[in-house]
Amino acid sequence: MFPELIETDRLRLERHDTAVTPRQFYAASGAGQTDTIDEETAFVSWEPNPHPKKTHDQTRRFADQWDSREGASYAVIPREGEPGAGHYAGNTGVAFDWDTQTATLGVWLREPHWGRAYSAERAVALARLVFDRLDLDLLATEVIPANEQSIRAVEKYVDRLGGHHEGRFRNRIAIEGGDVVDVERYSVSHEEYETTVDEPRATFVEELEQPTLAGVPPAEVVWTPEEPDRPSTEEPTR
Repeated sequence: MFPELIETDRLRLERHDTAVTPRQFYAASGAGQTDTIDEETAFVSWEPNPHPKKTHDQTRRFADQWDSREGASYAVIPREGEPGAGHYAGNTGVAFDWDTQTATLGVWLREPHWGRAYSAERAVALARLVFDRLDLDLLATEVIPANEQSIRAVEKYVDRLGGHHEGRFRNRIAIEGGDVVDVERYSVSHEEYETTVDEPRATFVEELEQPTLAGVPPAEVVWTPEEPDRPSTEEPTR
């Protein structure tokens, strides 16, 4: 039902539980594993992973959700020619509520890859999956209100897809550690999406034959540029 690989002009979205080992995932998302992990998780619902077992469990959940058709999670990997090409840039996914014909997007990107409009590019690609392939009625995304830069980025691509801001939903997300927070919710209907034209391409490949990170040591999975200081433009994943 879901393609294991989605290619855009600048990104490869690879089925996460196949493309990334738990140890590789931990190297990117573990507490203290990178200098930027605390900043990267400031506006998401989860805390830095405390040990490899947690990333192992999360990888298994990704696989279970894929098999049950409840969700599709992808590793985000910049393509050749992009800064940090071939490295793990984060993850994105879609959670499905088949009863309400609704798909909800999520994304988490590492700080060195911020400011490049990757979030918008993968959102357009996933919109194609949701509407063109799965024929669902509604695509939604939610942002913690304090993440103002992310809100600006989401507003741009939601407008580009013909959608709109629904409003603030109170006590919407429970954060690891006990807090419950509001979100700003945005959505695009199938009818609104059909009004858009000339969007960038998204190529669906059914089977991921060669994961980009296959055989890469965990310590080499992430990319750290010499000057990684860029503003956040990404929304949280749930």
